[in-house]
Amino acid sequence: MSTNPHSIQSAGRFSQALRRSLLLLPVVYLLVVLAARVTISSDASPALAVSQIDRVQKVDLLIQHGRLVDGSGKKVRDADVGITGDRIVFIGNAVRAHVTAARMIDATGLVVAPGFIDPHTHTLGDLTNDLTRSNQAYLMQGVTTVVTGNDGGSVLNVGDLLKKWDDQGIGTNAALLAGFGTIRAKVLGATDAQPNAAQLEEMKQLVARAMDEGAFGLSTGLYYAPQSYAKTEEVIELAKIAATKGGIYDTHMRDENSYSIGLLGAIKETIRIGREAHIPVHISHIKALGPEVWGQSKQAIDLIKKARAEGIDATACQYPYDASGSSLQASLVPRWAEVGGRGELVKRLNDPQIRPRLLSEMQDNLKRRGGAESLLVTDARDRNLIGKRLSEIATSMKLSPVEAAVELLKSDPVGVASFNMNEKDIERFMKQKFIFTCSDGSTGHPRKFGTFPKKVRQYVYAQKLISLEFAVRNSSAATAEWFRIPERGLIREGYFADVIVFDPKTVSDRSTYEQPELPAVGMTFVIVNGKIAVEDGKYTGVLAGRALRKSIRNQGQ
Repeated sequence: MSTNPHSIQSAGRFSQALRRSLLLLPVVYLLVVLAARVTISSDASPALAVSQIDRVQKVDLLIQHGRLVDGSGKKVRDADVGITGDRIVFIGNAVRAHVTAARMIDATGLVVAPGFIDPHTHTLGDLTNDLTRSNQAYLMQGVTTVVTGNDGGSVLNVGDLLKKWDDQGIGTNAALLAGFGTIRAKVLGATDAQPNAAQLEEMKQLVARAMDEGAFGLSTGLYYAPQSYAKTEEVIELAKIAATKGGIYDTHMRDENSYSIGLLGAIKETIRIGREAHIPVHISHIKALGPEVWGQSKQAIDLIKKARAEGIDATACQYPYDASGSSLQASLVPRWAEVGGRGELVKRLNDPQIRPRLLSEMQDNLKRRGGAESLLVTDARDRNLIGKRLSEIATSMKLSPVEAAVELLKSDPVGVASFNMNEKDIERFMKQKFIFTCSDGSTGHPRKFGTFPKKVRQYVYAQKLISLEFAVRNSSAATAEWFRIPERGLIREGYFADVIVFDPKTVSDRSTYEQPELPAVGMTFVIVNGKIAVEDGKYTGVLAGRALRKSIRNQGQ
């Protein structure tokens, strides 16, 4: 039988291919083994697993055996966290990945989470005070980053304050907002005047300068004079400037009750600003303030959801207390009486022609607040007033509550806690994914020292209203993402090492209205930029915080 030369050639090629395949078998086997080793755990992403295999390393700090809540909203899991310098460099099983450390933290029975981020504070203004500069009120809550300059009250020279934070050191990271109230007062004073074209342009330039110096956005406090005198169109024009610089709009709205346009009207105004200025909008400390608007939380949420569905990036934040914090003046005095500033207000308080109208409108505002029993003095030069209700003070002065308030207003400013919120509204707001945690920390109110632990203790562990994963996400990653704070808010490789370790059995607020400055407990470790600021529940004295700047060249610095 003859042999087909084509068959011989085909057989030869097959034989050569077979030999080459056999030679490749060891390589294939090695790849399979490596692939198996890469799949260290079902929770690890491929990129993370590869990084664990590719680098057998020694880290500066290793947190082992903790229950990790990474801030993303994913379920709690067992994982070790490794830190080198100011960054998170490892997440996973340290033993399997052969990771060792210069220092180990045993987190057995403890929760490991990203440091909390508070988007509404009034802090880090007094750098001559060590307690203020270290921001211990927040560190002890597990807060590692704060946003300040809220309510329209900031500084004109953003760059100068950021540099002071750099030079003098601060306990937490801090971002700054440009303040509409500060800018308007600079150009127009305390008047109710409307800006002309030149004045509006001057305000625009001040917003632009603040953004260029590192501000993250524009804040307003449209409830407060003289900001309350601004029309919506004026605010929109300034918000447009912040928008062109990549900033956000943060507001204490014009009304949270029925003082002027009402709670729902104020939300609609905020949404309009977002729509027309093409800027993300954030309602700071959303609430239904006072009996007249209790229950309107449902309509408020529906308005925000509708706006979000239409493409407007609208969010809010809240504190878990049924009392707001403000001044007696802001709570009771009608805005027309504040035109011209405090000196003019005092004149009107003493004017017998104006006094009847003033008392009548203050009485209406007191009703909105829930009556004289609802106002608790939290700050005053006369320390004997602190801790007393307006009703009690009025009785001792033998005056009606509004007449007593007038006498108090003639002296120095008086701070009050106003008990005027309904628990059902608080809970309804808290369950929304787009409503974050914030403190609006102010003197004399326990929220400055207790907001974040109170939310975890009361609403996660005690009432089980929300899950721990949800609470952590809305106190860290969600806030960082919305405020455009890069590489913070998550336990993730490559992110800044802002990490907290807390005891789920003991984490709690201790501050009360009687003792508002009692620090929170349960934060075993608080790590800021890789440095331990709180160890075994005590402040270490470290000033590891950084001034955060919006400008691209300085992001994360």
